[in-house]
Amino acid sequence: MVFKLARHVGSKLNWASLPVSTIAQRGVLASFATILVTGFLLGVRHFGGLEPLELVAYDHLMRSRTPETKPDPRILVITITEKDIRNQQRWPIPDRVFAQLLQKLQALQPTAIGLDLYRDIPVEPGRKELTAQLKQANVIAIQSLNTRAGASAPPEVPTQQIGFNDVPIDKDDGVRRNILFAEGEKGILYSFSLRLALIYLQQQGIKPQASQSNPDYLQLGPAVFAKLSHNSGGYQTVEADGYQILLNYRDPGNIARQVTLSDALSGQFDPNWVKGKIVIIGSTAPSLRDLFTTPYSPALRENYKMPGVLVHTQMVSQFLDAAIGQRSLFWFWSEEVEILWIAGWILLGSILGRVTYHPLALSLGVAVGLGTCGSIGFYLFINGGWIPLAAPGLGFLLAVGLVVAYRAYYAHQKQQIVMKLLGQNTSPEIAKALWQGRDRLLKSGKLPGIRLTATVLFADIKDFSTTSELMTPEALLEWLNQFLGIMTHEIIQRQGIVNKFTGDGVMAIFGVPTCRLDTTEVAQDARASVACALAISDRLEEMNQNWQRLGLPIIQMRIGIFTGTVVAGSLGGKDRLEYGVIGDSVNTASRLESCEKHRQPSNCRILIGDETLGHLQGEFEVESWGALALKGKQQMVDVYRVVEPIRETLPIVPAQERQL
Repeated sequence: MVFKLARHVGSKLNWASLPVSTIAQRGVLASFATILVTGFLLGVRHFGGLEPLELVAYDHLMRSRTPETKPDPRILVITITEKDIRNQQRWPIPDRVFAQLLQKLQALQPTAIGLDLYRDIPVEPGRKELTAQLKQANVIAIQSLNTRAGASAPPEVPTQQIGFNDVPIDKDDGVRRNILFAEGEKGILYSFSLRLALIYLQQQGIKPQASQSNPDYLQLGPAVFAKLSHNSGGYQTVEADGYQILLNYRDPGNIARQVTLSDALSGQFDPNWVKGKIVIIGSTAPSLRDLFTTPYSPALRENYKMPGVLVHTQMVSQFLDAAIGQRSLFWFWSEEVEILWIAGWILLGSILGRVTYHPLALSLGVAVGLGTCGSIGFYLFINGGWIPLAAPGLGFLLAVGLVVAYRAYYAHQKQQIVMKLLGQNTSPEIAKALWQGRDRLLKSGKLPGIRLTATVLFADIKDFSTTSELMTPEALLEWLNQFLGIMTHEIIQRQGIVNKFTGDGVMAIFGVPTCRLDTTEVAQDARASVACALAISDRLEEMNQNWQRLGLPIIQMRIGIFTGTVVAGSLGGKDRLEYGVIGDSVNTASRLESCEKHRQPSNCRILIGDETLGHLQGEFEVESWGALALKGKQQMVDVYRVVEPIRETLPIVPAQERQL
């Protein structure tokens, strides 16, 4: 069996050029993938498609930071719990109770007191007493930003002692931002938390001022409160109305000291927790539903929502820490830098997908890349920087996936081209075997031999030289190609492989290139070869009738078939490589075709050996020619002529249904 790999196919196909291996080709693919993924991802990001992922990453980073070991000592929270409501036996709690609480706290000299409860409507008894306490200069009351839809402040409280307690909520219901100022019906309004922080900081000698770097920005001490924009950090479509900053949370377990309302009224707490401190009063009772989702919520099984009074406490603590330099405010990259950051990771993903072929190395590279991206983001986060992580991470994966998918598609297309080119010179089965063994072929230049049992068929035209003298070379070639084409069709239809054309004949193999050791498969190949020979005989009769009508010569042919052990593999050297089948069985089949040339009982004489007959299972009628001495053979061979099938010949089995 011969396959002219070097000369015949090599002129059409250069094996070494199959992989996309040049630097230019790799660069084009990586660049194309980078541009495509970057454009797509930035478009999705622009319309907020990646914002949910960025917020999830933000929450994870927030939870991954080292938690504070102690609560903020500058703040005391007086909580109204379910037990406190039951003790008072009513809700809302009367004004007199809060008046008494404020009076007790003022006696302990706090710096500021914040009442995170709406008291715009009197709850008698005790309205006058509460009004008197609310007018104290260090007391801050609350109102809603939109007083038409929400609650207003107590009318008796001065404007400078009122702050709004509205909390900005993201699309996923999470609280990650803090509003400092907002435009109200009567001008600029201060937030509740900022009012409390400013009173405390003024006692520390820190006053609000305009930043020298940007007069529109508030500065407290060394901290410049840069305004949050709609696309800061991982945001893209956030409503950034008013003056907002990103909320830098403390650990939920260490926000500030807490005392219940009942304990505060009875004085069961350390007075030093109040003196010179900020006291915030608010509800933590779940039934009042003043609860918010925070970055810590996904990791909590119980009480996963944070009461509003504690959210405001977080905000106050952030103001104080930033003003004295304990905790920096969040900063963000410009949009241009973020685009470069995202595009850079997409480029790295494209390069990784282009230069890495081994699945393990590719998986390791992806893991290292994502780990590095996340580590950089976490390092910057703990130092106050929030940068996009979902966009570069997803872009990195998409780039790797796109390049790998293209490589797989290209390899498939390459295989189709190779199979097509190889199929022009050999059977699809051999082409498939060569493709499957391409790695070994490219590495060593040849395929190793495989020992198997196959059935070899030789066919040859009788007295071809005499026939060729009667025709011009052009007519002879056309006539011969028609005949060889019909034989090839019959061979391939029965899963045979056309090994080579011998001028006026053909050599075919049944049972290669895959290993055939199972007796059932070997018998199937033998029966298929004999059925193929009989089909060629029938076609020969048809062709002779047509040729006779056209005035062309009629022909006779001989076919020899033998089943036995062969070795299939590469033959030759690097300059001329052939893929062949060798063995004594090949020689025997050839000798069967050419033996006893004077005996031609029919237009197509089919001779088989005893080894082939043993696999036919009585399906074909044969006549014995006895033991013959074949040319080049020392031992006699029992020879039989196939006359006709006893029953219907083997059906043609599609290639995809046969087990290779």
